[in-house]
Amino acid sequence: MVEVQLDCGAPQRHLVGVRLTVAPRLDRLRLRLPAWTPGSYLIRDYVRHLEGLQAHQGGRALPLVRLTPACWELACDPTAGPIDLRYGVMATELSVRTCHMDAQHAFLALAAVVLEVEGERWSPHRLQLSLPSGWQAFVPLPVDGQGGWTARSFDQLIDTPVEAGPHQQIQFAVGGIPHRWVTWGGCAGGAEWLWARFPSLISDVQQVCLRCCQLMGEERPASNTYLFVLHLLDEGYGGLEHDDSTVLVYGRQRFEQPQGYRRFLQLVAHEYLHQWNVRRLRPQELCPIDYHQPAVVPSLWFAEGITSYVDQLLPLAAGLSSADDLLQDLGDDLSRYRLTPGRLVQSLRTSSQEAWVKLYKADAYSADSQVSYYLKGAVVALCLDLQLRRDGASLPLVLQQLWSSHGRWGRGYSEADLIQAFAHHSPALATQLPAWLDGVDDPDLDGYLCDVGLRLEAEMASTPWAGLSLQMKDGSLVAQRVWRDGPAEQAGVMVGDEVLALAGQRLRQPAQLAEALQADAPQRLLICRRSQVLSLRLQAQPPGVERYRLVAQASINAQQREAQRRWLTLDNGRDGTPTATALATP
Repeated sequence: MVEVQLDCGAPQRHLVGVRLTVAPRLDRLRLRLPAWTPGSYLIRDYVRHLEGLQAHQGGRALPLVRLTPACWELACDPTAGPIDLRYGVMATELSVRTCHMDAQHAFLALAAVVLEVEGERWSPHRLQLSLPSGWQAFVPLPVDGQGGWTARSFDQLIDTPVEAGPHQQIQFAVGGIPHRWVTWGGCAGGAEWLWARFPSLISDVQQVCLRCCQLMGEERPASNTYLFVLHLLDEGYGGLEHDDSTVLVYGRQRFEQPQGYRRFLQLVAHEYLHQWNVRRLRPQELCPIDYHQPAVVPSLWFAEGITSYVDQLLPLAAGLSSADDLLQDLGDDLSRYRLTPGRLVQSLRTSSQEAWVKLYKADAYSADSQVSYYLKGAVVALCLDLQLRRDGASLPLVLQQLWSSHGRWGRGYSEADLIQAFAHHSPALATQLPAWLDGVDDPDLDGYLCDVGLRLEAEMASTPWAGLSLQMKDGSLVAQRVWRDGPAEQAGVMVGDEVLALAGQRLRQPAQLAEALQADAPQRLLICRRSQVLSLRLQAQPPGVERYRLVAQASINAQQREAQRRWLTLDNGRDGTPTATALATP
């Protein structure tokens, strides 16, 4: 067993003291720190936060030879007793996938903290924590009866998020399985504000969790125990899934928006559903996970896109939002998708394969050359669901069968397995789905929406289009985005240019650009780049589509109404019963 001791006793230093104790099996030992954490497909080089690594055995210092930036080797004596490894990890980066520690709390993503000892990946690891007085730790691992916790392997250990502080936890059950909820209030008002504002939050979360189980055809969760950790900040949005837990970050400002609480429940649904889809129903490229280099996973569209699609339907099916809410939320996503130029450049499969180098490294030009596998994956999931329903099946039915054939047994799936599973219920998908994955042409979204009595309605902009958006930066008005092949790019504008004037009118605020634009003749645009003032010729285009709204058709027939009902209730296509209200028609 590898012993892991973490010292968080001086949180104001933001430095976690780490001690690993291991009995060597051979005369040479290698140590490696993971470079990324599953669920967040980006090499993060956690080693940049590690300092002061030392190794001792029997009171004698052991020289460490660095083989790579995150890998060391040492010579040792297997008969001389355990090796003692000590080092520090700076915890100053606040996110769901990094470490952060201050006087209020400690959050540790253990992939960024614990060295993997060669040959001990599948050995038990015992975890112990040293905390300030009055703090307690919230850890989704079995307790060891000695004040610590035991992981069955290194994989389970670093899949374990650790939250610690003077927090309170709330206990509830889903399908008879114990759940815990812990909130760190890292904003004004803290957790007290949350419970006063949303007293039904836990019962609502419970209903969403139950609906996730039902979606997968189960009476209880996949986990035997589950921990929710919420970081309530002023601003922020996101989450990271684990086998037996999830860590959420959500901003108070988001909660205070009209749709904020509904979007929060969608985030809960998304991360909770991941205990099935992606954690246990896992791509074969992540079986097992290589923590030290990227793995090309062409099916991330399924892992994230399917989950992103159903997370909007789950609160509705649980009775916690309305059909009109769904129109707004789904419509916002469909609008964002149709207005993303990169969807005509990057295919969905390529988006999945390039996650490591594009999605998490987006810049001001990314929207013109790439599309998120979350966003387009959700659009394809909608089309898959409605195509399956044409043939008497559904996306929930396919999910349930994939869970039975692959997820329940930890059998990694290939993309071919997914295509076969869909085509089994709808033969047309044997050719349609690969085309949707490999090509850049849109699926017949309008046709599928018509099946359930919906349509996308375009809203036109009121001003000409320059293919340029501006922002205030350090007191200057600068180009924030320049659309590919748009008027501004054709004129020669680059992201970062300071925009001074248009048609002789000084521009001081972003809104003034639209007010000054004309589409009937070229206009002189004055910019400053690298201290040089340049005069450009800008020919704006007539107003185009500003956004799309998802609306009910003026009238729908009985077949559309029934298809709509079954879709909204996440009926699996076989024997479902309605749990949500059908959309009203005008």
